[in-house]
Amino acid sequence: MAFQFDEVWIYQGQHVVSKKGIVAEALGTGESKIDWSTYLQGPVQIGDSGSYGSVEATLMVGPDTNEQSAPAPKSLKVNGDVEIIGDTLDIGNTEKTGNTKQTGTIDATTFIGAHDSGSISTGVGGRSANAKPFDMSHPSKEGYRLRYVCVEGPENGVYFRGKVRNKNVIYLPEYWEDLVDLTTITVQLQPIGAHQNVIVKRVESTKIHLQAQGGMPINCYYHVFGERKDIERLVVEYEGTSPADYPGDNSKYQIAGYNHDITS
Repeated sequence: MAFQFDEVWIYQGQHVVSKKGIVAEALGTGESKIDWSTYLQGPVQIGDSGSYGSVEATLMVGPDTNEQSAPAPKSLKVNGDVEIIGDTLDIGNTEKTGNTKQTGTIDATTFIGAHDSGSISTGVGGRSANAKPFDMSHPSKEGYRLRYVCVEGPENGVYFRGKVRNKNVIYLPEYWEDLVDLTTITVQLQPIGAHQNVIVKRVESTKIHLQAQGGMPINCYYHVFGERKDIERLVVEYEGTSPADYPGDNSKYQIAGYNHDITS
């Protein structure tokens, strides 16, 4: 038996909003129908009537405006698993409290004006140790792209590089005093123009003192490397079958394919 009210009709326990006779195949008809199921032909809008000015999706959800209910802090909440087949566009911040498993490619591009200034793009398949590159439009060749890979090493290292001329001191950033272990600092010098026999005379927390043979003016490039002291020293090799077996503080690391949700 069917009861029709305009375009809303109930057919033997099914609630249907559509042209009469149209039902969802997944919900069945006749003896195979699912009782108390609902089919809406769409489009459907829920919540604030002014949230949308035109049809943008089959289902459009806006904030609750019912004066008889307490203001809902969210427009949509799902208690259970969610499966999305197709592309997803998120506009806004994303917070996660569980693990993320990525089986495709991660692309993250930062845009300034009309040009992408940098991005990361890496294939992640399980708990792998893939290279960690960034990929961007080539800055000087039209129709080309440029890909670099992050430097990797057996320490939580930092570096500072530059050029010193007519001075005998390399001034490091002030924050190095609280960031870098003084005992781990190493310095590489490359004289410019002529041999000067430049040496590192003394290392301080924010200064590298240099000396040239016979007091010659110094003109050189430098690279200064050090290991961070604000976090524990990296354990390079350890016994285990997964990153969870790491003997140190795993909360300080983001590991591809294992815990990209950790942000601290």
